[in-house]
Amino acid sequence: MPELDGVGIWSSQLRYGDPAEAAESAAELEALGYSALWIPDVGGPVFDSVGNLMGATDHLVVATGILNLWMHEPADVADAYHSLVGDHGDRFLMGIGVSHAPLVDAGDPGRYTKPLASTRAFLDAIDATEHPVPTDARVLAALGPKMLALSASRANGSHPYLVTPEFTAGAREALGSEPQLLPEQTAILTTDADEARRIGTEWLRAYLQLPNYANNLLRSGFTEDDLTSVSDKLFDAIIAWGDEDAIVRRVHEHRDAGANHVCVQVLDADPQAFPREQWRRLASALT
Repeated sequence: MPELDGVGIWSSQLRYGDPAEAAESAAELEALGYSALWIPDVGGPVFDSVGNLMGATDHLVVATGILNLWMHEPADVADAYHSLVGDHGDRFLMGIGVSHAPLVDAGDPGRYTKPLASTRAFLDAIDATEHPVPTDARVLAALGPKMLALSASRANGSHPYLVTPEFTAGAREALGSEPQLLPEQTAILTTDADEARRIGTEWLRAYLQLPNYANNLLRSGFTEDDLTSVSDKLFDAIIAWGDEDAIVRRVHEHRDAGANHVCVQVLDADPQAFPREQWRRLASALT
């Protein structure tokens, strides 16, 4: 797996939107100069989506951000990886993670347990298959120090989500110099603070209900009141909003803090729409 650099796009629309538009968008994003496409996994045939994006492109990396380990059998994961790279080339980066207890337990209470041990066991099971997923072709969702250490020892680094450049700096120190550090950065292209708030507040509030994210933000110095109220301090730290230059500055802050690659998630007033115009505007500034 080649080392990632540059800027990518993180998009739920590429995963759960119309597959034909997802493929068309992927081809355009590659032409615009983005180096990777990242998609989430909260249920459904994620490998079909990876194949759709890889089939529409020639050279960019397609990554899962993240593959929910509770929803897949390790042998199926290994088989899918080798099928995809066999068909489309060595450009599938498998981000793996434990997701969140409220989501995992929603249909099967008590299933989510011991996230670190469960991640280690999942990797052990993949490595025990006849054709494992190569260590350098996988990264882990990691926020806490123990999961970051596992990212360095059992994968090719970490893909942290909902984090600040200050977190990126700490993660780089924890990982060391060699593992990949590939943070997500949410962005809203508007210079109107009220519009940014209208677009981003409820989106952010939903994530703050998830203990993994809330606890990481508390460790990072935010207060319970910041989280409960979605304070301006927290909003501005997590979501880069403004013109293209404002988004570029935040991406550069992550890069200066030690990120190898930053994937930008663009929020739009319509959360179901592909934000293709915003992707085009940012490409001229970012790629």
